[in-house]
Amino acid sequence: MRCPHSAAAHRADHRLLTALRGCGRDPWVAGAARGLSWTGEHGAVWLAAGLVGAATDPVRRGAWLRATALVAGAHATSMVVKRVVRRPRPELPGAAPLVRTAGRHSFPSSHAASAAAAAIAFGALLPGAPLLVPPLAAAMCASRLVVGVHYPTDVACGALLGGTVARLGRRWTLAGVRDD
Repeated sequence: MRCPHSAAAHRADHRLLTALRGCGRDPWVAGAARGLSWTGEHGAVWLAAGLVGAATDPVRRGAWLRATALVAGAHATSMVVKRVVRRPRPELPGAAPLVRTAGRHSFPSSHAASAAAAAIAFGALLPGAPLLVPPLAAAMCASRLVVGVHYPTDVACGALLGGTVARLGRRWTLAGVRDD
């Protein structure tokens, strides 16, 4: 199954990817993007953050574990969609990817799915989350473009998928949590 989008959308996707991949010529930007991509592999940084939250917040441990389960669920869902759609990763002439990937398929971005899910799922549990988690999640999403392994639509759809999973599970996550 091919990813359905028009030729004009594909050209726009490719132009934006080329521009953002160009940012990776700066060594500092490339290093930061590689680091974010590495820590986001299989949702690792977000799963670790959720487990740290559960370990350090015993009163809301269950909520942290449920939020972490939502992040894992968003990642797993993105992997299933990826296997169905089978969109190949981008190839940019003269701009090899800055990181290796675990798989050949790019749609949707699993990094974006887990990042968006974490931003929403952890948002109600972490003091200061609106100042910390969404910008880190956005940087994680952008890193996938800078390293050249996803099209912008991969990242946008991955973030939408992850955000949707987290929003659908919000009531379950917060079950039993009191607003003090």
